Amino acid sequence: MWARTDLRPSPVMVWTPAQLGAFLDHAVTDRLYALFHLIAFRGLRRGEACGARWTDLDADEGTLAVATQLTVVNGQVEEGDPKTASSNDMVALDTTTLDVLRIHHARQFADKLHWGPAWQDSGRIFTKEDGSRLHPDVISKHFERLCFGAGLPSIRLHDLRHGAATLSLAAGNDMKITSAMLRHSSLAMTSDLYTAVLPEVAHTAAEASAALVPRAAGLRDLSVNRGLPSVSPVHPRIPTTPPAPDTRGKTGGQRRGRHMVSRTQPRYRGIGDPPITALCNSTGGHAKLEA
Repeated sequence: MWARTDLRPSPVMVWTPAQLGAFLDHAVTDRLYALFHLIAFRGLRRGEACGARWTDLDADEGTLAVATQLTVVNGQVEEGDPKTASSNDMVALDTTTLDVLRIHHARQFADKLHWGPAWQDSGRIFTKEDGSRLHPDVISKHFERLCFGAGLPSIRLHDLRHGAATLSLAAGNDMKITSAMLRHSSLAMTSDLYTAVLPEVAHTAAEASAALVPRAAGLRDLSVNRGLPSVSPVHPRIPTTPPAPDTRGKTGGQRRGRHMVSRTQPRYRGIGDPPITALCNSTGGHAKLEA
């Protein structure tokens, strides 16, 4: 509904992991699949991905230096420095993303052979078919068409970056590591932005913590009468008034003797004995016991 009315219920709109997987499967044959993969898993901004150069990639170390970006100013593409000083940093790449970039490099080399002398050697990792640099707005529109083709809820290309952050948090990475991946200027900025997704992550972490403890007894072993042992202090044995002696078939002396014994040796009540009194559930002046 929010997509039809153009109203966003939250500044952070992300796909579920299943939806992201469906998108990547749908786009895997697209010429710019590697660009979407890089943003989705490592959280680059649109302009940073469009401006990335092959010289910024260190495949041996598994890092990508974010040193430049392409932005749109008055409809024209301009190259400039990253958004902030902290944005100019190294991004660690996982092995799958490195493999995706290697395959992309081979595809780009095939394009270069096809275009021959008309090939424009911009040095960019992601380019048009002739090697010239991309227009960020065109990439956003292309992303929207892929979303529609995959039958998925429409999100912005920048929301893939938000999705990378939520994946990092859901994987168990702390806020500091996630903030470093996004190259935010402060940890507080990351925390404030992703507060909306933290409850779900916290529940996942709670389940993971509980799963670490092996248990021989299951929930079926718990009941009202059989549960965990009480940690309350043991109640003292409380003396109670003894019951009247049984005088059937006894002589007077025997009755008096038994009666005297029962009065001088009171019976002690333990915590397993029935209660001395019970609260009345009626409203006739007696208090009710509240749980």
